[in-house]
This record gives sequence, structure tokens and C-alpha cells, in this order.
Amino acid sequence: MNLSTVSRARTASRILPVILLFFAAAAHAAPQIPAVESFERTVPLASGGSFSISNVNGSIDIAGWDRDQVQISARKITPGPAESLDEVSITVDATPGSVTVATHYPERSGVEVNVEFRVRVPAHVHLASVSTVNGTIGVEDVSGQGALSTVNGNVTLARAAGLFSARSTNGSISLEFLSLAGSLASEPAYGPHELLLAQTTNGSVAVALPAGAGAELDAGTRNGDFSSELPLLARTTSAGRSIHGRLGSGGPLLQLRTVNGSIRLQISRPLV
Repeated sequence: MNLSTVSRARTASRILPVILLFFAAAAHAAPQIPAVESFERTVPLASGGSFSISNVNGSIDIAGWDRDQVQISARKITPGPAESLDEVSITVDATPGSVTVATHYPERSGVEVNVEFRVRVPAHVHLASVSTVNGTIGVEDVSGQGALSTVNGNVTLARAAGLFSARSTNGSISLEFLSLAGSLASEPAYGPHELLLAQTTNGSVAVALPAGAGAELDAGTRNGDFSSELPLLARTTSAGRSIHGRLGSGGPLLQLRTVNGSIRLQISRPLV
């Protein structure tokens, strides 16, 4: 073997480990494709029935429709090993007049699985409890009553009728009502002791009501301002951050609370 051949062999022996190390590092740095598992279930629920859903990590989106059914579509997603998906389960408990959906995580920590829900419910429904911990909540086209809550995320209610409560800790709340009665059809108005609540700590609160809506207002923000598009007979504190008053001829109590954020009363403008 001549000297040039020996030199090339030595050079190759030094370069090869570097090439292998480069490809190993590139493979390690390449983003992993998240593992996904779908869940589908449809169960009966008569109009006016009760629906509850609880989640931990992930969003919940609910829309009303004209069927006496609940359609549950969910996606379990993990950036880790696909086997992690098996550790998180979804249960559906359906009885006459009631449907309950729950997400179950193992007791041990560190399971990186998000569950995203898309649900269809009868348009006239009692949303007894809609809750998650880390995720947004969106509800649209429903009438009745309900309780919506998250810790870290926004709560949005659109084109609704009835009285609902919405709570968050770190997130904004936006509620749009076409009516404060129990449905879009003609129903008796709620009494003066009924409550519509929107409460958060770090986030704004916006509530849209029909122009002629009547309610008793109790609103307060510590670090933010207040404004209203609706005619309001009110009294405020010297700082202007605690507002008590009446909309129209009065009605249910509209209680709005935030610590760090503004409060807005707006006129709902449904699409024609």
C-alpha cells in the first residue's frame, strides 16, 4: 500500500465518526410527530336534558343542534410515546335525561396528554358542569342554563339564551346573549333572584346583551376600567371600579368580577 492510500484511509477513519455523530444529532433534534388517537361516541339526550363534561388538559368546544342526541368527538394528543395515550381514558355515562363525560388521568404525574373535545348537544340544554383545568371553553347556539369553568384559559359563550355562570383564573370571559329568557322561543323571563355570573382574576370580562335587556348590575374590577353601550342607571365608587345599577326595568342579577382587566357591557348584534 502506498503512502497516499494510507493517508486517505486515515482521513476516512477520522471523518466517518464525525459524519455518524452528525446524523445521530440531527435525528435526535428532529421534531417528533405527535401521536394522536380519536374518540367518537353518540348517545341520546332529549331536549332540555342535562349534560356535564370534565377535562384536565385540553379545550372543550360545545355547539347546539336540532337533534335529541349528544355527539362526542375527542382527540388525545401526546408529544411523547404513543403508549402514553393508553394511560388517559374517556368515559361516557348516559342515563335518561342526563349525559356525563369525564377524562381520567393516572395518579402519577408527568403524563403529557392533551384531550380536545368537540361536542354537539340539543340546542335547549342544561349544561350542569363544563370544566377543564388547562384549556379554553367555547359554547355556542344553546339556550337554558349552565356553569362553565376553567383555570388557565378563556371562556367564550356565543348566541346563547338563558342564564350561565362563567369562571376562569387566568383568562378572559366573553358572553353573548340573544335573550336572558330560558330559550330563544317565548318563555317566562327569569326572576330577580336569578344570577348571570362572569368572574376571572387575570383577564377581561365582556358581556353582550340585547338592547332592551333588563338586569340588576353588580360589577367590579381592581385594576381596569368599566364601559357600557347599554343605558345604565348606576352608582360607582370614587375610583369608578365598583359599579351597581340597573339595566332597563331590572331583572336577574348580572354579577361581573375581575381583578386585573376591564369590564365591557355591549349590545349583542345577531347576524340577520
